[in-house]
Parts: sequence; structure tokens; C-alpha cells
Amino acid sequence: MIILAFLTQLFGATMLLLFAIRMVRTGIERAFGAHFRRLVTSRRGPIQLIPLGVMLAILLQSSAAVTLLVAGFAAGGTIAFVPALALVLGGDLGSALIIQVLSLKLDWMAPLLLVTGGILFLKTERRALRQAGRIILGIALILLSLDLLRETMGPIRDSSFLPAMSAYLERDFLTAFIAGATLAFVMHSSVAAILMCVTVVAIGALPFSVGISLVLGANMGSALIPVWLSRGYLPDARRIPLANLVIRGTAALGAVMVLNGFQAQLEDFSGAGAQNLVLLHIAFNAALLVILPFCRFLEKPVAALLPGEDSEAVEHDNPAYRSVLVKGEAPAIPQALANLRREVLRMAGIVGDMFDPVMRIYAAPDAHRVKSINKQDEVVNATLDGVRSYAAALPAEKLSRAQRKDLRALVDYAIALEAAGDIIVKRLLPLAGEMHASGQKFSPSGRGELAYIHELAAGNLTLATNVLIGSDIEGARLLLEGKAEMGRIERKSRKRHLKRLSQGDVDSLETSDKHVETAYLMKEFNSWIVSVAHPILDREGQLLETRLVPETTPGQIAE
Repeated sequence: MIILAFLTQLFGATMLLLFAIRMVRTGIERAFGAHFRRLVTSRRGPIQLIPLGVMLAILLQSSAAVTLLVAGFAAGGTIAFVPALALVLGGDLGSALIIQVLSLKLDWMAPLLLVTGGILFLKTERRALRQAGRIILGIALILLSLDLLRETMGPIRDSSFLPAMSAYLERDFLTAFIAGATLAFVMHSSVAAILMCVTVVAIGALPFSVGISLVLGANMGSALIPVWLSRGYLPDARRIPLANLVIRGTAALGAVMVLNGFQAQLEDFSGAGAQNLVLLHIAFNAALLVILPFCRFLEKPVAALLPGEDSEAVEHDNPAYRSVLVKGEAPAIPQALANLRREVLRMAGIVGDMFDPVMRIYAAPDAHRVKSINKQDEVVNATLDGVRSYAAALPAEKLSRAQRKDLRALVDYAIALEAAGDIIVKRLLPLAGEMHASGQKFSPSGRGELAYIHELAAGNLTLATNVLIGSDIEGARLLLEGKAEMGRIERKSRKRHLKRLSQGDVDSLETSDKHVETAYLMKEFNSWIVSVAHPILDREGQLLETRLVPETTPGQIAE
């Protein structure tokens, strides 16, 4: 029973730690997700991108999340191999710095953070404040989970089992290294895994030398996570996680062998074992940055391991171009609705791919990309026809009231996605073409404003996809809050544009109508995208019938 109680408490503390880290990351992604795209794809040198990688890892609470984010942009050709690795290596260092902060004895702050975060999350309506509350609550839960972990390890520290395991791992550092890598990979979080190792060393449950092997192993396990999660990506995207694994994994394996050759000397640092372990982790990831100038030599071998595919073949074989609806089949109603949901999700993915390069096309003409987007629009139109036909073929008499509402919502959102695609193909791309034909360009300020609106719309499309999958009420509310925010930003952009005109900005004068129309069209695109939230909130009674103030009679006014 003692072992069972220990394992239950250990797993409970671990799950709370993972949940808390995810909670912080979710809050940051929802609050700042629209800004990440512009930051990652900014035209900077590799050295300048390292601090950006550090910042992204601190915000996302995960180096693996940074690696996957960068890999996605690398697949789209928006960031080169060496700058991408600079961001990833910076992310590894940022993840190490997080551990330094979280490993401090800050559990006294947990009650204060819980109160502050709870008030912001539960009692405020503004999106930014709610997400700030979510982040603060997540940090408080991290501190509580670490405190619970310390309490869990206390009793077993004095048992005979832990000293025996410690002695074995001290003799066999490779097993400890593999255990650390496995722990990080299974938990899918190097931050959580290393915090556990540091906490166990801090209470004296494991010696400092074993902690070194575990932490270096966790570094390798952390590099394995994005390789595993990106296994379904295109080869261009998988090269970045693989290169990071080669660099970080090789360095971690070399470091554990070298350091364990000096076990006697390492005992001198065991007095402040936990803090020294964190400093070693930071120093290891900082040392990896020295490799950055030589990363260009890794590009060709990695490309040879993961050769790219012919673009036409990729486009033809892309699952996004194949419908999941089978004509003539008659599945059960729940299965049919699930098929329709998958098909609408496929549409949303294609529309997202169409919208992503719009600002790059505004910046420089790209006939091949425009042609590809037009082909994607044809797929979206054909998919809408398929959704309508499939929905019409379902026997109405077998549908419950809830199923009819679900069916209507899916078809309506498919129509909305098709309308959003038409805005791209029939309005935005022709506007970009007119600008290139006349040699016009936006002013730097105007281009930045439009890029920000584009980022917000792209972020809302990602959130809308998540809402469509899980009918998430909170996500649906965030979408409508984002719609109101988009309206405010579009109006502010229009005012700033008029101010630039009054100041005689030549670029703003030449592109005045293009700027105003582009901002308006992106707002309209966003309106179609967020419409997925309406049936969910209406079902829950969280939508008002009208935004108008009730009419008042003269007598009521006098009163």
C-alpha cells in the first residue's frame, strides 16, 4: 500500500505539473499567438534571432513548441535553414532559463498568484486580462505541483529502495542518461522533466552525479519530442527538428561521457546540487550556440536524409485535396455528421493555406503562388458542393433536433469558409496585382498595420478550427471578442492612414484606397471565419438577440 500511495501521489503531482505548464502555454498562445508569425518570419540575421528564440521559449514554456513553430515556417519557405536553427537553439536556452526561475523556492507566492489569477480569469471580461489570469493561475499551479512533488519524495527518500536505485544509477550513467531522455519524451515536456529531476536532487533523494546524467538525457529527450511530433510533416519541415536532434543529442551524449569521467571532482559541487544542476543545464544550452556558425555544413546531409518532393506531386497527393465524403455510402447519422465535420475542417485548412501568403504576395509578385491559391479555391468550391450534396442526402426523419442544428451549423460554416476563400481570390489577390502593375507600395507604417491585421485573422482561423473540433465555449467567446477587437484595430488603422495622408506621406497617398480596402477585406475575412462561434454560443444562451439599446418613449426619457 505504501508503494501504491507513493506512485499515486507521484503521478498526481506530475499530472498537475504538466497541466499547469500547458495552462500557461495556452494563455500565452491565446494572448500573443498572432504576433509569433511576424516575429519568426522577420528578416533578421541568425545572431539576432537567438534572443527571439529565447523569448519565444519563455513565453511558450517549451523549446519543443518553438521547434515545431519554426519547422512549419521552414516548410513554407519563409525562413532559411540556419536562421531557423538559430531560433531553435535560442529556444533551447530559453527553456533552460525558465527552469532557473521555477526551481527557486517560491511556493509562498502560490496563494497570492491564485487569488490574483482567479480574479482576473473569473471576474473580468477583457480578453487580454482573462488570458493574463490564466497565465498567473498556471504559474501558481506549477509552484504547488513542485511543492507536492517534494512532499511525495520525502518518505521514500529514507527507504531502502531509493538508495539502492541511486547507487545503481551512479555506477551506470548511461542508464541514467536514457532514463532522463525517456522521462522527457514520455512527459512531452523537458521543463517538467528537468524540474522533477532538480526537485529530487534538491531534497537529497538522488546524488548530484545522477542528476547530471538525468538532465543531460532530458536534453536529448527534449530534442526527440519535435522529431516525433513532426513525423507527418513534409520533408522540408522535418529537417529542422532532425538537425536540432543531431546537434543537441550528440552534444548531450558527449557531455555525459566527459563529465562522468570526473565524478570525484563533481562531488565538490554537490553541496548546492540543485542550483548547480540548473546552472549546468543553462551552460550546456548556451554552449550549443557556439555551433551556430557551422550549422550551414549540416544543411546538405540533413537534406539528403530527408529529400524534398516535387511540388506538383506534393500538391496532387496532398490529403487536403482528397474528400473524406464517400458518395453513395449510408453511414449511421453520428458517423455522417463526423464525416461532415472532418470535411469542413479540411476546408478550413485549405483556406488557411490560401490566406497565409497574402501579405508576402502584396510585398512581391509571385505568379506561381497566385496560381496555386486559385487551384486551392477550386478545391474549396468543390468541397462545398460535396458538403451540400452529402447533407441533403441524409434522411431528415432520422435526425434528432440537436443533430439537425449540428448539420445546419456545419453547412453554414462551409458556406462561410467558401466566402472567405472568395475574398482572397476575387478581392485581395487582384488588389495586390493592381499594386504591382502600377509600381505602388505601402508605406512602412501602413504595411506593418496590415501585417498585424493579417496575423490576427490567421490566429482567429486557427482558434476557429479548434472550436470546430471540440465545440469549445470559451474558445467561441474568444472568437467573438477577437471579432470586436478586429473591428477596433481596423478603425484605428484607417484613422492612422488618414493622419499619414494629412502629413503628406507619398506612399500612403498613392495607395490610399488599396490600404483602406485591404484592411476592410481582412476584417470581412475574419468575420466569416469567426462565424463558427455563433451556433455554439446561441445553443448555450450566450448571445444577445440585438446590440441595439431598447427603444424609449419621450415619457420614459422625461422620467
